[in-house]
Amino acid sequence: MKTHNLFISHSWNYSDSFDKLIALLDSRSWFSYNNYSVPRDDPIHNAGTTTRLREAIRAQMQPCGAILILAGVYATYSKWINEEIHLAQTGFHQQKPIIAIEPWGSERTSVPVKRAASIIVKWNSDSIVSAIRELAH
Repeated sequence: MKTHNLFISHSWNYSDSFDKLIALLDSRSWFSYNNYSVPRDDPIHNAGTTTRLREAIRAQMQPCGAILILAGVYATYSKWINEEIHLAQTGFHQQKPIIAIEPWGSERTSVPVKRAASIIVKWNSDSIVSAIRELAH
């Protein structure tokens, strides 16, 4: 079984959605992944400058085969989620696929995230894991 290296873009202001996504992935049988997301207590948040923070996030994304983004409408207004999209698209030799996950029960999702997405999936483990298996390199 292949282990997928994933970077899950998120905002700590909406950590409940991030935690639920992790639980969803963890509950999936016959699926293995490494989570390269920036943890809440990681010193990366104290990088000092925007440039250092960008490079620290890029380093976290480097080994990942796919970038997962929770496509809630809040993502539209997040400077760092938009920066992560930019890094995934232009910051590496090969562009990293972006999997946009529409939050469960949401009626509105982020247009910039949907435009950048390689695929948009619903909030369920089958569609999320299927997209990871299909796109992650």
